[in-house]
Amino acid sequence: MRTLIQAFRTKELRNKILFTLGIIIIYRIGSFIPTPGVDYKAVSQCVSSATKEDFVGLVNLFSGGSLLQLSIFALGIMPYITASIVIELLRVVIPRFEALHKEGQSGEARLTEYTRYLTIGLAILQSTTILVTAHSGALFNYQCTKPVIPDGSFINIAIMVLIMTGATGLIMWMAELITDKGLGQGMSVLIFISICSGFLPRLWDIGRTDGWLRFGIVVAVLIAIMIFVVFVEQSQRRVPVQYTRRMIGRKMYGGSSTYIPLKINMSGVIPPIFASSILAIPTLIAQFGKSNQSWVQWINANLASSTTTWYIILYAIQIVFFTFFYTSITFNPDEVADDLKDYGGFIPGIRAGQQTASYLTYIINRLNTVGAVYLLFVSLIPTVLMRALSLNGSLPFGGTTILIIAQVGLDTLRQAAAQVEQFDYRGFLDEDLKKDGKQIQKEAAHQALEVEAELSKKESE
Repeated sequence: MRTLIQAFRTKELRNKILFTLGIIIIYRIGSFIPTPGVDYKAVSQCVSSATKEDFVGLVNLFSGGSLLQLSIFALGIMPYITASIVIELLRVVIPRFEALHKEGQSGEARLTEYTRYLTIGLAILQSTTILVTAHSGALFNYQCTKPVIPDGSFINIAIMVLIMTGATGLIMWMAELITDKGLGQGMSVLIFISICSGFLPRLWDIGRTDGWLRFGIVVAVLIAIMIFVVFVEQSQRRVPVQYTRRMIGRKMYGGSSTYIPLKINMSGVIPPIFASSILAIPTLIAQFGKSNQSWVQWINANLASSTTTWYIILYAIQIVFFTFFYTSITFNPDEVADDLKDYGGFIPGIRAGQQTASYLTYIINRLNTVGAVYLLFVSLIPTVLMRALSLNGSLPFGGTTILIIAQVGLDTLRQAAAQVEQFDYRGFLDEDLKKDGKQIQKEAAHQALEVEAELSKKESE
């Protein structure tokens, strides 16, 4: 609260906060504008029948509920997230991408450009898929009595795809504006707002439909999990690093001690997202099969709901796998060991080079084990609650939701606190300079009086 008050007192930070709020308002307004060619009344009747536990539900979560409403912002920032993950994974396969990553700021700018192009391509693909499935009724589980897209001609669908793709580009541009001129990381802020937009209404529905006792239990569990997630996300394993002294020219460098901060959950929210997306693929395929076929019946019975035993087992296995897999891509012990060796750094008691890489690999494997258990616990809590309380509907929060809210909230607060301290520090400097200036003026005036007195004395003599 103190940080927020200080931020509003500072003009620069106040302008950043107001700019971010303005972009958020525009983003939320666009989420309610239906795409031209969509029967909004028919869509409103079909939304209640759509499942919230499959891949469609995941995309709808990240779009703030605008996907199932078929608004112009129906895709949200999901194409950009997918493109960013794909570009990062391709660094392992394409040497050119890895070389650009090592080039620094210029290379990252080029990778960002590739990410934008891929985002537009994925937006075209995803918007076409969503509109075709919505026109056929598969997007709403064939529960609609009226067609949500009355005109399914090629020209009409192409225009709608163009509008949705352009809106995705607009969202990407607004997110980059928040990053450059606002407060926080743009994409993370928009994801945070999208998730929170439907959080409270769905939480309130639990009290009205399942009773206020269960509502109180859900709220208490939510607060406890949020505190636990914040504690774990702030935890670090600090690996000590010592730098040797080196003579460069006539100056001595090095001799300092620092550490490598390693988080317990180094993979973030990627494992739950990947696991949910992959488990949703069989369900999407089963929608195009015949209901009397045995494989369709097995998928609908075992993978269509997140509370089934097979779903929980496969979900847990994939979370563990992607925790280790994604961390191995984002953190390279060999590269870190080489960088330490080049700059004269070493871990006390560990020889530089290959032994340092092996030691870091050992630590990462132990952290990934704890991180995988942590992600399993957070991700499966909603399923355990639904089974224990026999809730009629789905919970307003899941493992992915909690992780995103906690991580984005902490990240934004850290940036706000850092900028408040920065501007406060500059303010102290300004005040000191003003004080010094006043002192200089007083001293100059005093000296001028002394010189004038001496001149008048000489003239009198």
